[in-house]
Amino acid sequence: MKKLILSYRDILLLSLITIPIGIAVGFVDTLFGRILLYLTDMRMSYPFCFIPFLGIIGIILVWCYQKFGGNSSRGMALIFETGHGINPDIPLRLIPFTIISTWLTHLFGGSAGREGVAIQIGGTIGHWFGRRFLVKDSGKILLIAGMAAGFSGLFRTPIAAAFFALEVLTVGVLEQKALLPALTAAFTANSVSGLLGLEKFSFALTDSLSLSWELAPKLLMAGVLFGITGGLFALSLHKTKQLFSKWITNPMLRIFIIGISISILSLLCREGRYSGLGTNLISMSFGNGIVSWDFIFKLVFTVLTLSAGFQGGEVTPLFSIGASLGVVLASWLGLPPAFAAALGYSAVFGSATNTLIAPIIIGAEIFGFEYFPYFAVVCSLAYVCNCNFSIYPLQKRNGQDL
Repeated sequence: MKKLILSYRDILLLSLITIPIGIAVGFVDTLFGRILLYLTDMRMSYPFCFIPFLGIIGIILVWCYQKFGGNSSRGMALIFETGHGINPDIPLRLIPFTIISTWLTHLFGGSAGREGVAIQIGGTIGHWFGRRFLVKDSGKILLIAGMAAGFSGLFRTPIAAAFFALEVLTVGVLEQKALLPALTAAFTANSVSGLLGLEKFSFALTDSLSLSWELAPKLLMAGVLFGITGGLFALSLHKTKQLFSKWITNPMLRIFIIGISISILSLLCREGRYSGLGTNLISMSFGNGIVSWDFIFKLVFTVLTLSAGFQGGEVTPLFSIGASLGVVLASWLGLPPAFAAALGYSAVFGSATNTLIAPIIIGAEIFGFEYFPYFAVVCSLAYVCNCNFSIYPLQKRNGQDL
């Protein structure tokens, strides 16, 4: 009984510590997110002033990382290694490096996300706190809590953020001891970024549906296709990185050549339609434009950008890939377009990250909890059909790398 009381005491103490972590992460997330949106607007307004110079910016980024960045260039790999107890330290310089490099990637037309930056911000701050408290497993628990805060502060989905951080390190394992600290950090960061004016994407679905024998096969087909798409994205990213590293061994030359190629292709494809986060495709998928095969182009551009060595993340592009694919599938399967786009938004994200609970909850948090059963069915199918691929190469399953 004494051991149990001490355990509860430690969890409560760590949960209280996550409040200042959430405040700090929420503030940094807001700064990062608001400036990123401003830079995105600049690029969209003047594409020919920025997109042609992506390759040159790439050289500058690689040089800065090599000269001053140390092992911070490893980004998410450091977060996962620390979470698995392989690496004892995450340098604080990781935060400014990943923020600035992601800003420049987006400003000059790279196709990338932002969740990687948010998770690195949160994980670094959480781990910094964790190393200063002599509580058992405080390093890992506060790292997970920081990851949850980073995701939540940026996307404003605190429940999904907490469960994403809890399940992403090891497939099929939920870090239960970090549950309360992760939720506390996530809700704190969400509140702070909300108070500071960082907006949350949400869309209220209005389709009246019920689970039936007529709807079930449509959901089955959608879940399978979303799962295959997410798995294909993860596999393509992994294989393309390997091929580029083999073909062009010099990282400066590699990022320059691929950056120039991305610039040319981006300008040819509707002056940067597939640059940046992909929020333009998300907006069009939910009624503000026309999408057709955009999900294929967005997938290719994102894989090229990240494989070249540019910084950012994958999640927001995955949202846009899933949403635009959902619109295409809606016409094939006879589903409401916005409903299918919402399912794809969540399921492709879950498939590519090899997570189950977080995508179900993020769908409910963004599109309405009354649609929870549909997200549960489709995201579960996508999770099963992703062939166990993940965008995170250091994610583990039963203690083994994927």
